[in-house]
Amino acid sequence: MKETLEELGQYLKYELSSGVLDTVCVLDELTLIIRRESVNRVISFLRDDPNCLFKTLIDVCGADYPNRPERFEVVYHLLSLKHNQRIRVKLTTDEASPVPSVVPQFPSANWFEREVWDLYGVYFANHPDLRRILTDYGFDGHPQRKDFPLTGYVEMRYDEEQKRVIYEPVKLPQAFRRFDFLSPWEGSEGYELPGDEKAKGNAA
Repeated sequence: MKETLEELGQYLKYELSSGVLDTVCVLDELTLIIRRESVNRVISFLRDDPNCLFKTLIDVCGADYPNRPERFEVVYHLLSLKHNQRIRVKLTTDEASPVPSVVPQFPSANWFEREVWDLYGVYFANHPDLRRILTDYGFDGHPQRKDFPLTGYVEMRYDEEQKRVIYEPVKLPQAFRRFDFLSPWEGSEGYELPGDEKAKGNAA
C-alpha cells in the first residue's frame, strides 16, 4: 500500500508541479500540500484523472496554528472507490487571504466550507452562500480559534419576563481556581488535603 501511495504522490507532483508544494506519506496515508490558489485545479484533477478518481469528498475542516505566518490550514479528505484509496489535501491561509471555494467541483463542500468559515473565520471566495452554520447569526468571533476565550464574549438565555432569548456579556460567578494537578489518592511527599490534619490529631 505504501509503495502505491508513494507512486501516486510522485505522479501528482509531476502532473501538478506548479500547484503542489510537497507530498507526505506517513502511516499508509498520503497528504498533498498545495498552493492556496491552485485548489480548484488540484481538486478537479484528483476527481477526474483516471489514475485518481477521487470522486467522493469526505470532509473539509480547519486547523489553527497561531504562531505561523499563515495560521490556518484547510484540509480536504477525498476517497476513490474505484482505486480504494484516500488522500488528504492541505493548504494554508491567513485571516485576510480568501481560499477559492471547491463547491463547483463538489457541491457537498457547501456546508463544510460554511463550518470552517463559522468556526475559524477562513473566507471562501465565490462560495454561493457563505454564512454561519453552527453558531447564531449574531455570534461574535470564531470559536475554534486558539485565541478565542473559553468563556466566549456573550452568554445567551431565555428571559421569562421578556419572553425571548437575550444576550448578555459573560459574567464569571467566581474567580478562576488554581489547581496543583496532584492526585489526592497518590499524592506526594508532604502533600496534604485540607482536613488531613484532623486525622493526624485523632491518631495522636
